[in-house]
Amino acid sequence: MKPVLLLIGLLFAGSALAFHCPADMKKIDDALAAGPALSAEQLAEVKQLRAEGETLHNAGKHQASVDTLAKALALLAPAKS
Repeated sequence: MKPVLLLIGLLFAGSALAFHCPADMKKIDDALAAGPALSAEQLAEVKQLRAEGETLHNAGKHQASVDTLAKALALLAPAKS
């Protein structure tokens, strides 16, 4: 019984991450549209991380996508202040 519950829990966790990725991508897109005060190098890195995150999401690698998108968001964070 416990293995079945564990499997169900893992399935729901994966689904939650799957929905997290598009929300993070939207946050990045919105921040980029606002014209953040970043260097050209930083902007290129954010865009590269965002694209990589989307690729990972589409491949079903949601934890890797969330981690990659978090790096992009962290680069954008100082620009918000």
